[in-house]
Amino acid sequence: MDQLIPSFSIFLLVLIRVTTFFIMMPLFSHRSVPAVFRIGLGFFLALMITYTLRVQPFPIGGAYFLLLIKEALIGLVIGFAAAFLMSAIQIAGSFIDFQMGFSMANVLDPQTGVQSPLTGQYLYSFALLLLLTLNGHHIMLDGIYYSYKFIPLDQAWIPLGSSNLAKYLATLTGRVFLVAFQMSVPVVGVLFLVDVALGLIARTVPQLNIFVIGFPVKTAVGFIVMAITMGAIFIVARHLFEAMFYTMRSMMELLGGSG
Repeated sequence: MDQLIPSFSIFLLVLIRVTTFFIMMPLFSHRSVPAVFRIGLGFFLALMITYTLRVQPFPIGGAYFLLLIKEALIGLVIGFAAAFLMSAIQIAGSFIDFQMGFSMANVLDPQTGVQSPLTGQYLYSFALLLLLTLNGHHIMLDGIYYSYKFIPLDQAWIPLGSSNLAKYLATLTGRVFLVAFQMSVPVVGVLFLVDVALGLIARTVPQLNIFVIGFPVKTAVGFIVMAITMGAIFIVARHLFEAMFYTMRSMMELLGGSG
């Protein structure tokens, strides 16, 4: 019993980091994933990680509760970095919806419970299937395991106010919008040319009601171009997954104080 309580103190710290990581990370944070499954997976994953760590047991006290808060912040920040990079897919969908005229036809995102772009939700669902096909969920689970090499349990603080971390988050934000633009530019560019063509037709044939025929024409052209360029969109999504894994590693290095 004397050895069980210190071991439980280490296990509880690991469990907090793993479960808070599941709250934010893509795929596992989806509302369609049962809470019992997430809790059970987090429990057994934390149990396996606990027996691989070489850490001295922590005494239960005020400092221990600060470590619990620190572990929760680490799990949330790492999961947020992965989810934030994945949001580029929905941002690209919002760009496409704006040009196709679907910006008012938002749907309820079952993951977050808020309104999301129609095309963005469509692309995001296929991106999650691609992530499963590429075994990206295994790499994300490896990431939470190897996070203890960058951010050990006995690290007393995390540099959330570091200038390097702020600079990296600003760079990450720019990268998200750049990837979203790369994914949406084929459809958005063609629809812009359609707008130019419709404007020329409206000037040359004033009797033609451009507002009546413009919406179905842009919708049809948008779907055709999106079907043609779907392969290129998901090639960019595959590179986005690779960037997501590197982002998680860089975030761990910064939180561990080595960045």
